[in-house]
Order: sequence, then C-alpha cells, then structure tokens
Amino acid sequence: MAKKEGIKLIAQNRKAHHDYFLEEFYEAGIALSGTEVKSLRAGKCSIKEGYISIENGEALIYGMNISPYEHGNIFNKDPLRVRKLLLHKDEIRKLIGKVKEKGYTLIPTRVYFKGNYAKVEIALAKGKKLYDKRETIAKKDQRREAERDYKISKMY
Repeated sequence: MAKKEGIKLIAQNRKAHHDYFLEEFYEAGIALSGTEVKSLRAGKCSIKEGYISIENGEALIYGMNISPYEHGNIFNKDPLRVRKLLLHKDEIRKLIGKVKEKGYTLIPTRVYFKGNYAKVEIALAKGKKLYDKRETIAKKDQRREAERDYKISKMY
C-alpha cells in the first residue's frame, strides 16, 4: 500500500537562481543527529552560504546552518558542522565528472521533509557573470510590466 508523501519545505536558497545557471537537480538525504531533526522540524535552517564538495567518494555539505534545538542539552551538535549527504555511488561518480568541468559547482537549493525523511535538493550550477545577472533582472522587470499592463487593460 503506497503511503502519500507530502513535501514540507524548510529552507530555500533564492539567491541561487540569481547567482547561478541551475542545470541539473538531484535529491539527497542528509545524515543528521536527533536534535538536528527536531530543529529542522521547527524550521530552523539556513542554506544561503552552503555548498557541496565531494571528497573520498562521499558528498559533504558545508555551510548549512541548523540552529541548536532549544530544548536540547549536551546532545546538541555544532550548527555549522559538515554533514554527509546520502547519494548513490553512480550519482556521485556522475557529479564528480560534471564538477571537474570548468565553472561547475554543486549548491543546495532547497531543504525539505519528504514523508519522514529530511532531503536536500542539489543543483549542478554554473556561475553567472555580472552582465548575465543584469540581463536576468531586466527580463524580470519587463515581464512584471507586461503583466501590470495586461491587468490594467483588462479592467477597462
């Protein structure tokens, strides 16, 4: 019997869409301690400065801040500690090949609960130059103005 899996969003890296061209997305589990899971359930997570590195055949996430659990005690872990990501070996090998290409990096885009499991959405990203960022902002402004004009013309 299939269990309905709801997705509860905890944290999102909105700056990633502004700073990078996001090409491929992967879903990975996170190796966490008990109090970290409780803190995530309370929504205390930030991935703005986070990035992913592959070392010794393991994917590790750096800069992911999970605030200490308020009701925790000596079992609380360091909020900025390095955490292991749970990916299949063939996915890790594929990512190693892509990251070795010039300009590619791995960044976390979302942290969420899928059913009872904490997951991270990883994006294979290529950095944007300043002129690319300006172009993206200009397109967004044009789209907003067009929607505004359409909304005004629809009223009359």
